[in-house]
Amino acid sequence: MATRKTVKGRWSKSDINLLRRLFPNNPTARVAARFGRTAKTVERKAYRMGLKKSRKYLKSLGRT
Repeated sequence: MATRKTVKGRWSKSDINLLRRLFPNNPTARVAARFGRTAKTVERKAYRMGLKKSRKYLKSLGRT
């Protein structure tokens, strides 16, 4: 199985803006793959930014 190259370092302004748009309505793993980072890194950044999954997204997963 091929390994993915992960990105180390700072988040650019465009990455942050994209994270703001993608994180609430998409699976964290998919967002992480888009950035070439681990899901844990994306979760941590989203948490620090105060981002949360949208109610609509959580409802689609069967959560409320």
